[in-house]
Amino acid sequence: MYKFEQNKSRMSLPLYCIKFSRIHILITFLFLLSIGCKKEDALEETNEIANQDTDDMAISLEGDLQISDFVWEGLNTYYYWQKDVPNLADLKRSDEKSYAKFINNNSEPEAFFESLNHPDDRFSWIQDDYEELENLLQGVYSSNGVEFGLTFACRDCNEIIGYVKYILKNSNASDKNIKRGDFFNGVNGIELTITNYRNLLFGDELTYTLNMARIGDNGIESSGVNVELTKEEDFETNPIQVSKILETSAGNVGYLMYNQFVIDKNTDLNKVFGDFKNQGINELIVDLRYNGGGSVRMCIELASMITGQYTGEIFSQEQWNSKLTEYLEDRFGAESLQDKFVDTLENSEESINSLSLNRVFVLTTNESASASELLINSLSSYIDVIHVGEQTTGKNVGSITVYDYIDNDGTKNPDHKYAMQPIVLKIANKDGFADYANGLEPDAAIDEDIQNLGTLGELNEPLLSTAINILSGTAKVSIPESSISRELLIKDQLLFRFQGMYLDQNWTKTQGK
Repeated sequence: MYKFEQNKSRMSLPLYCIKFSRIHILITFLFLLSIGCKKEDALEETNEIANQDTDDMAISLEGDLQISDFVWEGLNTYYYWQKDVPNLADLKRSDEKSYAKFINNNSEPEAFFESLNHPDDRFSWIQDDYEELENLLQGVYSSNGVEFGLTFACRDCNEIIGYVKYILKNSNASDKNIKRGDFFNGVNGIELTITNYRNLLFGDELTYTLNMARIGDNGIESSGVNVELTKEEDFETNPIQVSKILETSAGNVGYLMYNQFVIDKNTDLNKVFGDFKNQGINELIVDLRYNGGGSVRMCIELASMITGQYTGEIFSQEQWNSKLTEYLEDRFGAESLQDKFVDTLENSEESINSLSLNRVFVLTTNESASASELLINSLSSYIDVIHVGEQTTGKNVGSITVYDYIDNDGTKNPDHKYAMQPIVLKIANKDGFADYANGLEPDAAIDEDIQNLGTLGELNEPLLSTAINILSGTAKVSIPESSISRELLIKDQLLFRFQGMYLDQNWTKTQGK
């Protein structure tokens, strides 16, 4: 039996427990907007999506086998590409002996999950600890505060160099001798290479020393500066990195650097827009260059803060797999798949501080993904979105968190802590456009130069300066090309978790190994 039951979580996000027979999956809408509270009415819907009753299945599920069964059930129900993956076909479950053999031959959860992924899927992932996953999605993770990128130190070599993108507020690094634009080429006196950077930078050690570097006449060389850093476990990040009013020839311009769409911190963002409104800004620049996504509800709230004149109109449209789309449309109507502009914050009566703007500037890099791209794509149906920077990642799909429940009270299976973050839908704008898997191309293309990063929020920072010059009507600045390869190995661990790829998985996929 299917049952939509609304719950409340500590994350203040809408949760729905979809219950069927033996397995119970709680789905948390973190990368997409919830279907809607009206779906609570479907308390007695049965066999609309899956028609196999598994109560009497003679399968002894122990250890990793029950995890693999949970993986198959969840992907069979929700996965966007379900009909295109033969091993996820509904008929797979029709013969219990054949299914038992299939599960028994796929007892390693991670490998089984990967084997069921569609070739076009770059973003789904499984995690062996749902508490770590929940924290990560809310901006809580182990960090010393240094957000960095990595690149080759030279062409055709194995040496790696790191560069600092920014320092998290109130972190261990925030009062150390390290800042945006700095380089490092070693950890604990060991030079970074293609073979050791994972262990040195992403190992279990909470404390390590970065050996800083500089670009000399002969390339990368040590600067003689060493910075000891300690990771704080369960560090809670602030998604608002910078917010300020810029005085320009075009008047007061609001600048917001926003690094993650976190619904729990929506009141903080609303306060920022209240300040923008009170100070009478006439232009807004939203910096999403390192924003890998997050809550789509938060994306809609941000869009509603930027505008305000479109409350109740379509912001985005959900495209689920065929059987879920049929079920949702039949039960709730086509409108249930439409996400709309709002005028109040999630789970509160607080009114949204709206600016009623008719255009907005958005800064991006190739790290801008998911909800960041959704903001650009969906707002462009209504107002002028001036996109400045690099082509975005191309994550035009949304995921949910899927848990293994053992009863109707929301009890997670005590035998394991696995959860999945599978892609379950594609998200289109009001006009139905969702085909940007290769990324959104900027209106004014400018690459972030790691030798000339500038200071975030300052008028001479290259990407911001370009946007200011466009809105002021002056000529664009000329940015020199970097002599260091911009071919990144990784951005940072957090980004690839958002994109559904672990570091090692990404390295394997991008190198074609």
